Amino acid sequence: QVQLVESGGKLVQAGDSLRLSCAASENIFSTYTMGWFRQGPGKEREFVAAISWSGGTTYYTDSVKGRFTISRDNVKNTVYLQMNSLKPEDTSVYYCAASFGIHTTTIVSEYNYWGQGTQVTVSS
Repeated sequence: QVQLVESGGKLVQAGDSLRLSCAASENIFSTYTMGWFRQGPGKEREFVAAISWSGGTTYYTDSVKGRFTISRDNVKNTVYLQMNSLKPEDTSVYYCAASFGIHTTTIVSEYNYWGQGTQVTVSS
């Protein structure tokens, strides 16, 4: 069982930057695709960013392209989400997730393990 623990969420102002971290319990972390998702009140969970096991492939949802960067450190078993130029519409609970599928995926149902989430609130 892989355990994922997110951290870094907080209340910030529009235009600020924030870095989320997600630490994994397993030393086989390097074999997993990792993703970040978010879920606002009354909304479905949506894809934000994903990174392949090697870090060589990344995907982003259109609304965060150019502002967010996903990265990973396979020695520290940690994945990061650097968020710049934050907007009020980025306000959500952010979840990291791990997929042991072959392909780097953006689909919620293809992720096998989830963290508990961390709240990001962006005030205008």
